Amino acid sequence: MAGVGTSMLVSVLLFTVVLSLQEVYRGKLASSELFTILGGFTSSLLFLFSLTFIGNLQESSGGKSSWGAVIIAEIIALVAASTVHRVCITTCFLFSAGLLYEMNKISGYMLSKAESKSKRH
Repeated sequence: MAGVGTSMLVSVLLFTVVLSLQEVYRGKLASSELFTILGGFTSSLLFLFSLTFIGNLQESSGGKSSWGAVIIAEIIALVAASTVHRVCITTCFLFSAGLLYEMNKISGYMLSKAESKSKRH
């Protein structure tokens, strides 16, 4: 698995690339209904990358991630979505909720897998 520093660096780079592309193609993303939904999805990817960065930052400083990290990451993503179109805000929120649910499931699976390995040894 990647270390905390590597994960932070990759998430910042991906955040920067996605945000840059979203702003460059802002007019295209606001041009039709389908592209507006795509704009919301790209903003939810910003949520994912910023949440990864914030969580790793908290972990590296000795803290524990909480709902505050989720709220800050969501606000960042919604502000980015608002620069494209109003509907992107709603679709970003919905896609982000789905991503958060799936991340929680994966996290629980990985945690239970790690605990079972530590009990064996």
